[in-house]
Amino acid sequence: MTIALEGLSKAFVRNGVHTIVADRIDAVFPAGRTVGLLGRNGAGKSTLLRMIAGLVEPDGGAIRRHGSVSWPVGFAGSFHGDLTGAENVRFVARVYGVDTDDLLAYVADFAELGRQFSTPFRTYSAGMRARLAFAVSMGVPFDTYLVDEVTAVGDARFRAKSEAVLADRLTTSGAVVVSHSLQMLARLCDAGAVLADGRLHWFDDIMAAIDLHRRLLGVEETAF
Repeated sequence: MTIALEGLSKAFVRNGVHTIVADRIDAVFPAGRTVGLLGRNGAGKSTLLRMIAGLVEPDGGAIRRHGSVSWPVGFAGSFHGDLTGAENVRFVARVYGVDTDDLLAYVADFAELGRQFSTPFRTYSAGMRARLAFAVSMGVPFDTYLVDEVTAVGDARFRAKSEAVLADRLTTSGAVVVSHSLQMLARLCDAGAVLADGRLHWFDDIMAAIDLHRRLLGVEETAF
């Protein structure tokens, strides 16, 4: 159930800026660990997560996945705009081989969309799309979850509920978590990796990763 990066390389140009995401990275995300992935804005954390998910192709190297790996939790890009929220959930259930009725009931309760659950996905606000996507992600079991800033969605009550269900999933699964909330990473994660200038720095202690991240940003250390 590990994820191994073998000579992984990726670079792209956006708005005239050349960014190296991965410069021949060799790394292993061990089974059952919850890893906080840190790095400054634009370092390529989300791109790396999408490469691990298989949504973005690397320029070189390989990614070896052992066990089931989620799509980036909360990612709504594969939902069909003309289908209702409920119809999209049924489709996901069939693709991943989970019980349709159970997933529908779970998502309807968690996402709190009410009657909008039966309206076309294209009519949803950004917040509604994120709530639906997060609920679907949590309703399908995986050995490793890929999590990208999803617990920042909604009001304080919904954010707390989202973090609580994610923490529950992580009692039996591993994860790679991207978040701007260092406090949340400190609560959820037991290991860390810092992406900087195409290199990945691994730490068995999340607080050591957070310390390096702060030093790279030039931010004073703050007790949690």
